[in-house]
Amino acid sequence: MPSQLVPFLLFVIVLTIVPGPDLALGLRNSLRGGTSAMWWTGLGCCSGLLVHAVASVVGLSALFAASAQAYMVLKLAGAAYLVWLGGSTLWKSWRNRHEPVALDLPAAPKTAIDRRTAFRQGLVSNLLNPKIILLFLTLLPQFISPGESRIVTSAVLTLVFLVVALVWWRVTSWLVGAMRAVLTRKRVMQVLERVTGGVMVALGLRVAVES
Repeated sequence: MPSQLVPFLLFVIVLTIVPGPDLALGLRNSLRGGTSAMWWTGLGCCSGLLVHAVASVVGLSALFAASAQAYMVLKLAGAAYLVWLGGSTLWKSWRNRHEPVALDLPAAPKTAIDRRTAFRQGLVSNLLNPKIILLFLTLLPQFISPGESRIVTSAVLTLVFLVVALVWWRVTSWLVGAMRAVLTRKRVMQVLERVTGGVMVALGLRVAVES
């Protein structure tokens, strides 16, 4: 058992609950696919975390991060993907702006997102996030004490990270599902679509321009 497990757990909990691109994507998908879409988006995001964690343990991320050109390509691809997802959400919201608004009945989304699409979007979003590469390269070593096996301790810490992320996504998707009757009202959904779409575009642009 890693000696720094408790500090790592507390750090990961705080890191996980801070809103970011993943949550914006999950909320966006929940508007079109409900609890299931948000949960499968989270599973995709967690799968992306796992891929980065494995790459970090075997040293591939270090080689990738050492290449400025490769890092830039990945960063711009991730930024473009976020902007595209956010922009498509804003476009759909604008295109449907003149449709009748139901004040008492939940809206029935025309473009429901299935599990496979939600999972793929969460996976791709995380795979194209260069910050996660640097996160594992810089975070895990800080919680490996001298004398501990690097591979074993990294594997345990990665498992803890994934469990925390999965629990967070499960709880969050349940909460969103419980509020679905409100969230899917036409007016509310239009506002949320525009907010989440705008946030994703802004996050994508920030990723593209920051060093």
